[in-house]
Amino acid sequence: MKVSNKLNLKTLGITIFILIVLNVLGTLFFHRFDLTKDKRYTLSETSLNIVKQVKNPLSIKIYMQGELPADFRRLQQETKQLLEEFQAYNSNIVFEFVNPMENEDESMEIVKSLYQKGLTPVNITVDDKGKQSQAMVFPWAIAVYDNKEVNIPLLKNIMGANTEQKVKGSIQHLEYSIADAINKITKAKQKKVAYIKGNGELNEVHVANLLRQIKESYYIGPFTLDSVAKDPNGTLNALKKYDLAIIAKPTQTFSDEEKEVLDQFVMNGGKTIWLIDQVAADMDSLYNQSGATLAYPRDLNLNDMFFKYGFRINPDLVKDEQGSPLKLATGEQGSATQYQNFIWKFAPIVIPTSQHPIVKNLGGIKFDFANQIDTLKNGIKKTVLLQSSQYSKKIGSPTEINLNIVTEKTSPQDYLNKGNLPLAVLLEGSFYSAFQNRVLPFKESSFQAQGKPNKMIVIADGDLTRNQLDKNMMPVELGYDQRTGNLYDNKDFMMNCINYLLDDTGLINIRSKDVELPLLDKDKVYENYTVTQFITIGLPILILLVFGLAFTFIRKRKYSK
Repeated sequence: MKVSNKLNLKTLGITIFILIVLNVLGTLFFHRFDLTKDKRYTLSETSLNIVKQVKNPLSIKIYMQGELPADFRRLQQETKQLLEEFQAYNSNIVFEFVNPMENEDESMEIVKSLYQKGLTPVNITVDDKGKQSQAMVFPWAIAVYDNKEVNIPLLKNIMGANTEQKVKGSIQHLEYSIADAINKITKAKQKKVAYIKGNGELNEVHVANLLRQIKESYYIGPFTLDSVAKDPNGTLNALKKYDLAIIAKPTQTFSDEEKEVLDQFVMNGGKTIWLIDQVAADMDSLYNQSGATLAYPRDLNLNDMFFKYGFRINPDLVKDEQGSPLKLATGEQGSATQYQNFIWKFAPIVIPTSQHPIVKNLGGIKFDFANQIDTLKNGIKKTVLLQSSQYSKKIGSPTEINLNIVTEKTSPQDYLNKGNLPLAVLLEGSFYSAFQNRVLPFKESSFQAQGKPNKMIVIADGDLTRNQLDKNMMPVELGYDQRTGNLYDNKDFMMNCINYLLDDTGLINIRSKDVELPLLDKDKVYENYTVTQFITIGLPILILLVFGLAFTFIRKRKYSK
C-alpha cells in the first residue's frame, strides 16, 4: 500500500506540474484551434487587423433570441461562435443576444424603435413536419462604439431563395458583415470620393442610397465641372484632392476642357468609375398610349478618351433572354385590370461568372438598357467583371423599342455565337493621356502624358446605381424593384468596386471567402424521422453508454486481482 501511495502521489505531482506549466505557457502564447474543414471560424488577416483597431469598449446587441425556427437557430449559433472568436482576440468587444418579443407589453414599442433605425423584421413561414406557422424574426445586430452606432445585417436577401438558402448564404457572409461594421465604426475616414456633376448626371435623390452607403466608410461630396469654363486649373487642382470620381449616367456633351480635367485626374492616380449610357432609352418613356419609344445614340464626346484608355462603349442595346420580370396590363375583366408577368429582355439580370473578388459570391445584378463594351489592345490589363448570358445579342441604334417585344418567340439559334457581351470591365495599368501629342484645351504646367499605375471600372449602364423612389418620393434600397418586389445585388457590387479601387481589398476577400455548410435534407428527414432522430441523438448516447460499461468492466477486472 505504501508503494501504491507513493506512486499515486508521484503521479499527482507530475499532473499538477504539467497543469501549471500548461497554464504558464497559455498566458505567454495565444492560439485557437479550428477543426472545421473550411476553417470558417479562423478569422482572416483583415479581420484581425480590424479587431486591433478597437481600443475602447465596443458593444454588439444581437436581436435573435427566444423561440426561433431551426434555420435561424443555426444562424444564431454561427453568429455567436464567430463573435466569440472576435472577442477572444480583443476583450473590448462584448456582445449579448436579446429577444425583442420577450415582453408582450413592450414588444410593439421595441419593434417600432428598431424599425425606425432601419432594422426591418422578416416574416417567415415555419414548416415543422408539415405543420406551418408564422414567425417574425429580427436578423439584425447593432454595434455601439464611442457614442456611434451601426446596423449589422445578419440575413442576406438572396433573390428567389428560400429561407434555408438565405441562411446558408448569410453564414457565408457573416464574417464580412461583422468585420465591415466594426471597421466602419472604429476606423477614421481617410479616402475621399467625388460625385461628378455638371453634365446631366443622375440627380442625387436617385443615387441617394448608394451615396449614403459610401458615406459610412469614406468622405463623399458633389463635385461640379461648371467651374472648368472659368478656371480649369483651379478645378483640376481641387479634383486632385479626391481619391475616386464617380461619373453616373451623364446625358450632356463634355467639353474638351472638362475632358482634360478628368484625364489629368486619372494621370495623377485618381480612380474612376464610369457609368455610361451610349444610347438614350428610358423605361418611363415606354409608358404611353403607343407603348413605344425611339432609342438613339448619345454623343458625350468621350469616345476618343475611352479609346486611348483601351475600351469602347458601343451605341448598341443588349437584348438578353435572361431579362428581369415586367408586369403589364393585358386586358380588362369588368372593372378590374388584369396584369401578367413577362420577361423584359432589355433589362438583363446578370449572374457573375468571374472569380474576381469584386463579383465572387454575388447574386443577380440588374441592368437597364445596357450597352456592349469592347476592349482594345494597349498594354492595359482588362478583366471582364460582368457579361450578358449566352442567349443575348446586341441591337443597333437608332431603333424603336416597343412593349410588344415581350410576346415575341425566339429560339437558341437566334443567339448562336452572339452572347456573353461584356457589360462591366476593370482596367489596371499605366494609362496614356487622351491629349498626348495634341494641342491642349487649356495650358497646364504639370501635364502628364502617361500616368501612374492606376485602376478604373467601366460599366455600360448608368442606371445600375439608380435607386427607385417610393410614393413619398423617398429613395428605396438600391437594387430593390418595387414593381416585382425583387432585390438585386447592385449595391453590393458598387461597394465592392469602390472598395477595390480604394485599395480596401481585405474586406472584399472576406466577402469572397468560401464556407461549406453541410445541411440535412429536410424531405429525407421527414420520411425517416425516427431513424434520423436515433442516428443524430440516440446513437451518440448509445456509443457513450457502451464505452462507459466497457471501461468500468475492464477497470474492475484489472484492480480486482
